[in-house]
Amino acid sequence: MNAKPTSIDTSQPAEDGRKPRSDGEQSRERLLQAAMRLFAAQGFSKTSTREIAQAANANVAAISYYFGDKAGLYQACFSFMCQPEPQHIEMFAQPHFTLRESLEGFYRQMLMPLIAGEDAQLMVRLFYREMLEPTGLWEQEINNNIKPEHLAMVEVLSRHLGLEKPTDDVHRLTYAIAGMAVQIMVGRDIIAAITPHLLSTPEAIDTWRQHLVGYAEAMVLAEKSKLQRGKA
Repeated sequence: MNAKPTSIDTSQPAEDGRKPRSDGEQSRERLLQAAMRLFAAQGFSKTSTREIAQAANANVAAISYYFGDKAGLYQACFSFMCQPEPQHIEMFAQPHFTLRESLEGFYRQMLMPLIAGEDAQLMVRLFYREMLEPTGLWEQEINNNIKPEHLAMVEVLSRHLGLEKPTDDVHRLTYAIAGMAVQIMVGRDIIAAITPHLLSTPEAIDTWRQHLVGYAEAMVLAEKSKLQRGKA
């Protein structure tokens, strides 16, 4: 579940030479940010366009102008958070990488949203809402992002296990390796309630990454040992 941080910059820096945002652009971004927060908190069906407009300090008609309708705004929220990131795969699937280098890159891209702090929790909650009230966007996220990254990691593990083609066991191993990071994402509230210091800083999150790499490396080596025993 890899998504870009959801913070939206509505500032108008004058010193970098960029063209200041128009009132219309700022209005659209306020609507998008308000919608993401309300959809994450209440779900699609229980969130009204009037609520979103009020939270964004915008006119309800602006939603129709920029997004067409509530469904279009919901789609825009997911499009903003779930833009395909080809470089994520490049971070771990380079053929010259060692197993540890591949695992380090894999977990680095998986844990990136946690650096966004509160925005990471917003992202997770919006995904939860989509699972509870499916509109088809979760399936789109699976096909566009999750599946390509899973298959890329399957190829990486097959190569390091000395397999000519992936097996069901390699898929199971890949799900297990990814699942350790997913658990941190979806269990963020639990971790924050029991041991908040484990997610309190970027350094703490990097420590998680280092430990996950070690755990995953041990899992891969165990699978390799099992394969070797099977050949004996």
